[in-house]
Amino acid sequence: MVKNNGGLAVALGTFDGFHLGHKMVVDKTKLSGVESAVLLFDEHPQKVLSHKSPGELITRSERDKLLENWNVTPITISFSEIMSLSYEDFFYKILLEKVGATALSCGFNYRFGAKAGGNAENLKALCQKENIELFVSEAVEYKGEPVSSTRIRNLIKQGDIESANAMLGREFSYDFLVVHGDARGRTIDSPTINQFFTEDFIVPQYGVYASYSVIDGKKYPSVTNVGVRPTIEGYSKERSETNIVGFNGDLYDKNISVHLLKKIREEMKFNNLDELRNQIAKDRETSKIISKEKGVIL
Repeated sequence: MVKNNGGLAVALGTFDGFHLGHKMVVDKTKLSGVESAVLLFDEHPQKVLSHKSPGELITRSERDKLLENWNVTPITISFSEIMSLSYEDFFYKILLEKVGATALSCGFNYRFGAKAGGNAENLKALCQKENIELFVSEAVEYKGEPVSSTRIRNLIKQGDIESANAMLGREFSYDFLVVHGDARGRTIDSPTINQFFTEDFIVPQYGVYASYSVIDGKKYPSVTNVGVRPTIEGYSKERSETNIVGFNGDLYDKNISVHLLKKIREEMKFNNLDELRNQIAKDRETSKIISKEKGVIL
């Protein structure tokens, strides 16, 4: 647990996507002039309450990198341990005593405490009583509606990665472990990296995406197929399979970050491997064009 005698401004929320709305809440902690922190849960509240994850939008390792870039300290607490606390007890026992917050930041629709009994107005009253600085962020909108993790999940499931990215304020990405495949891609001059989605992570709509991959800090244009590889019989487990343009090294057993930019076609079953090879070559060229258009690969 982090305590800072010079003061600690803590951002509050579920932070299950770190989208533009979440970033505004985090950014407002910088207005206090003291160290900025964000309070995180060890598990998504919905998973604890209903035993089913809504679908993570960022991996833990990518989240930690993001917070490091934002110069914000992560503080993780157990949701199971605090879920039964009244909102007053959460404020006093967790935020003030355990964390040592001297300033707080939350969204306009923030709820906290047992059965979500507290809201931003309750928090404001408690902060005024204890002379704690509070920043409350209004909704961030995209196309006339508030940005939310639910909207972003729905867009990703629909394959609209561009709109999802616009609300995230970053590219939707993941950095799962690269596992051994059947090396079939090498036989058609298209070596790929295979990554399996974890159980709690959201799976994008099946299809082929323009993407880029980050290897040792360098961005490479790439083509990512999300699905079950219908052309290759005997493979039915959904996965992310990425062909990286301009890189042929060994990436097995490494966590490689893949960033999706735009869906370029549906997943297809081809009549033979030659048809698949030709289509992948076209997809690579399309991905390079999209990467340049979006200013990712210059």
